[in-house]
Amino acid sequence: MANIPMSRLEQVIDRFDQVEARMGATTDSDEIVALSREHAELKPVADKAKELLELKKELTEAETMMDGPDKEMAELASEEYYEIKERLPALEQEVQVLLIPKDVDDKANIVLEVRAGTGGDEAALFAGDLFRMYTRYAQIEGWKVDVVSMSDGDAGGYKEVIANIEGDGVFGRMKWESGVHRVQRVPETESGGRVHTSAATVAVLPAPENIEIEIRQEDLRIDTMRSSGAGGQHVNTTDSAVRITHLPSGIVTTSSEKSQHVNRERAMEQLKIRLYEREREEKDSERASARKDQIGSGDRSQKVRTYNYPENRVSDHRINLTLHSLDKIIAGDKLNDVITALIAEDQARKLAAMDQDA
Repeated sequence: MANIPMSRLEQVIDRFDQVEARMGATTDSDEIVALSREHAELKPVADKAKELLELKKELTEAETMMDGPDKEMAELASEEYYEIKERLPALEQEVQVLLIPKDVDDKANIVLEVRAGTGGDEAALFAGDLFRMYTRYAQIEGWKVDVVSMSDGDAGGYKEVIANIEGDGVFGRMKWESGVHRVQRVPETESGGRVHTSAATVAVLPAPENIEIEIRQEDLRIDTMRSSGAGGQHVNTTDSAVRITHLPSGIVTTSSEKSQHVNRERAMEQLKIRLYEREREEKDSERASARKDQIGSGDRSQKVRTYNYPENRVSDHRINLTLHSLDKIIAGDKLNDVITALIAEDQARKLAAMDQDA
């Protein structure tokens, strides 16, 4: 691993000190909010950068004392020198990870979309299993799940389910779930015991606060229709559901709560999120063509994971990870093991790219 330039560490510390000083001087509420966010992001990096600089200073001092005339002091300095040398790599690694450029949307809430793919009824059942997995994982993480719309499968599960998930750092962890998820298992209706393969697609869209997307009213077609509650259980007798079509892009969003006013607001919010995601995809595509340090998160057409029930196996194809704990993963309890491995691999690739650029 390449050494971190001292100038880079000093740059981070200087910026942190500037932010702290400005926070104590400004009275503008919007600036205070922006500075507070930057302060929270910079503090762990600045603290570790200061610790690393101090440790390097101690290393230099110990090295100097090793060559001094006092043999007893030189021996103590030698012990300190080699102790610091052992501690430095781990601290440098920690600081390197903190210095990796962050996705600006990692702390954002998300819109989660799970849709049945190939496989008929079995695909819808699998989509239901995936959504329950994410719901359980969200509960473990302390996130809030709010179902926006769902379409039941004929034999159970979902043809489609869309939900908002709110919490700390949701997108940063859930973004790795986007793509095609494949299941291999024996359907309940299969009398011969043959393993079938079905699929479901997962899309994770960031929903940052205050999305600035310009939408012209003449580019919208807004329709109202008969509404039903979640899962089709509570049929509403009024035409309160709202469907908004963005004509230039063809993006369609719907909301089917009981209030038409609320539905209009939620459908517009969903539209902004989808237009924002389209801009993200274009930028990600440009970056991906220029850099090869990504593991492919975000591509909805990419086969990302296989769930093999007969072998109790989950395989993530992006990082060649195989875990024989499907029962615990699909229950949401061990999904974090997969996500953490994906994040670690992403960090490793980015660190390698940083070393090449250094």
